[in-house]
Amino acid sequence: MDTPTEALHRVFGYDSFRAGQQEIIDHVVEGGDALVLMPTGGGKSLCYQIPALVRPGVGVVVSPLIALMQDQVDALTALGVRAGFLNSTQDFDERQRVEAAFLAGELDLLYLAPERLRVEATLRLLAKGEISLFAIDEAHCVSQWGHDFRPDYLALSELHERWPEVPRIALTATATPATHAEIASRLRLEKARHFVASFDRPNIHYRITTKNEPKRQLLDFLRAEHPGDAGIVYCLSRSSVEKIAAYLVDNGIAAVPYHAGLDNRTRAAHQARFLREDGLIVVATIAFGMGIDKPDVRFVAHLDLPKSVEGYYQETGRAGRDGLPATAWMAYGLHDVVQHRRLAMEGDDAHRRRQVLHLDAMLALCETVECRRVMLLDYFGQEHSKPCGNCDTCQAPPESWDGTVPAQKVLSTVLRLRRERGQKFGVGQIADILLGKKTAKVLQHGHDSLSVFGVGADLGNTEWHGVVRQLLAQGLLAVESDYGALVLTDASAEVLRGQREVRLRRDAPRTARAKTAAKDRPVVELPAAAEPVFERLRAWRAATAKEQGVPAYVIFHDATLREIATLSPSTLAELGTVSGVGENKLAKYGDQVLETLAS
Repeated sequence: MDTPTEALHRVFGYDSFRAGQQEIIDHVVEGGDALVLMPTGGGKSLCYQIPALVRPGVGVVVSPLIALMQDQVDALTALGVRAGFLNSTQDFDERQRVEAAFLAGELDLLYLAPERLRVEATLRLLAKGEISLFAIDEAHCVSQWGHDFRPDYLALSELHERWPEVPRIALTATATPATHAEIASRLRLEKARHFVASFDRPNIHYRITTKNEPKRQLLDFLRAEHPGDAGIVYCLSRSSVEKIAAYLVDNGIAAVPYHAGLDNRTRAAHQARFLREDGLIVVATIAFGMGIDKPDVRFVAHLDLPKSVEGYYQETGRAGRDGLPATAWMAYGLHDVVQHRRLAMEGDDAHRRRQVLHLDAMLALCETVECRRVMLLDYFGQEHSKPCGNCDTCQAPPESWDGTVPAQKVLSTVLRLRRERGQKFGVGQIADILLGKKTAKVLQHGHDSLSVFGVGADLGNTEWHGVVRQLLAQGLLAVESDYGALVLTDASAEVLRGQREVRLRRDAPRTARAKTAAKDRPVVELPAAAEPVFERLRAWRAATAKEQGVPAYVIFHDATLREIATLSPSTLAELGTVSGVGENKLAKYGDQVLETLAS
C-alpha cells in the first residue's frame, strides 16, 4: 500500500498537500470519523479519495449528483483509479458489472446516490464486500432548513449503526455554524473530529450592482471582462433562463439554457456541452451546478437576488476552482427585494422566520458599504482581519448619505394612504405621488390632494426606487404577500418621529462601473513565448477529450497546461515533474504532449 504522500504523487501528480488536507487524510486513514468544512476548490475530494486508495477495501461515496457521477468516474479512471457508480440511470447489466467488480475487490471507489442506501438490496451488497470508508459528500443536504435539503440524506445516520468500525467522512463547502451543528447531529458525528478550513476564496472578485437594463448590463460585463470565457448565469425563473440564453446567442455569445422544465435528454446534453466545450455559458436556475467540477469557470453571474447567503456562496464558488482569477457578478434591484419579501411571508411561522433571516442577511451583503468578503466570512462564523482589496466596495468604496428625510417622506406617504384613504400601493404609485406626477392613477384616487404630493422633487424616479429598496432591506418597510403593496413595520415609527437616523448607500454611476472593474481585475499572464504553446496544448487537449468523450479537464487542467507551456519539457522525466501529471497520465499522454510541444 502507498502512503498518502506517495498516492498523491503517483496518482494525482502533486508533490504536496494543500493546507489542511494531510491532517484530515491521516485521521481518516487511521480509522477516525471526520466532518470537513472546506470551500469549493479547496481539495475536499482528495480528503476521501486518498484514504480510499490507502486503506484496504472500497471507499463508498454518497453523492446526490447522479447526472455527474459518470464524469466523476471518468476523471478518476483517467488517473488510473478503479472507480464505478450505482444509480438509477443504469440498466440491469451495467449495475451487475459494477456490483461484481465491488464484490471481487476490483474497485477503489464506489459512488452511490443516497436513495440507493434506502434499498435493502444495496445494503446487502455492501455487507458482502470490504468497505474502507464512507464519504458523505455535499453533507449540507441533510439540513432541513438549508438551501439544498435532500430527504434521503436523513437516513445516512444508519451507516454507523450497520458498520460501526468503518470510518465516515462528511464534507461540505457551505455551512453556517447552525448548519454545521445540524450536520453533526443528524449524521451522528458529534464525536468525530471537525475540520473547518477558511471559506475565503481570494481569487474571486465579488461585485454587486443595481439593476438598470439587466440584459444589457450582463452583455456589457461579458464583452468587457470575459469574452470567450466559460461561465454560469443564474436566473430565478425558467422563462428568464430561456430569454437570457436566447439574448446572448442573438448577440454572438455561445450559451445554452438549463432548468427543470427541459426534458432530461436536453438537460443532460447541455450539461455535457458545458463540461466538454471551452467558452460555453450556461444560463440556469439553481437546478444547475452542484458538484460541477469544471475548473475553468471564469465567472458566475446572478441576474436575480439569491434566496440566501449560503446559496449565493455555493453558486459563486463554482467559479475559479483552478485558483486563477474569477468574477462573481450580480445585478439586483427593487423588484427582487419586493418579490423575496413577499415569498418570505408564506408558509408556517418557523418557515417564515427562517426565510426572513436568510433574506435579511442576503440584503445586508448587497447593501453594505463595507468589504463584501469580510461580511461573507463573518456570516459563516469566520473572521477576516482586514478588507480584501478584491471586491467592488474595496476597490471603489461607495458613499453613504443621511437618508432620514427621504425615508420619512416615503414612510409618511405609506402612512397617509393607509390612514386617510384606507389604501395600500406599491412603489410605483408612491414614487409618482412624491414626484408630483398627475398620472391617471394618481388623479383617479385623488392622490394629488395629499399633503405629501410633490414633496420629493429633489430626487428622481430611480433614486426614489433606490430609497424604497434600501428601506425594505433595512426592515423599515414591508411587503404584503398578496399584491406587493408597501406597509409600515414596527421600526417605521422611530424614523417618522425623528428618533432614528437612516443611512443609505449611494448607488455608483453605472457607466463608469464596468470600465473600472475591467481595469482592476487581476490577470495571470503567461510569458509571451508560452502563449502559442499553451494554445497548441489546449487544441490537442480539446481534440483528445472529444475523441474520448470526456471533459477537457479530465485530460489536464489549464493550470497544468500553463506550467507545461512555460517549462517546455523535452523528455518524459521532465514532464513528470509538472504538477498534475501523475503516473497514469504520463504513460497515457506523455508522448503526445511532447509531440505537441515539438510541433
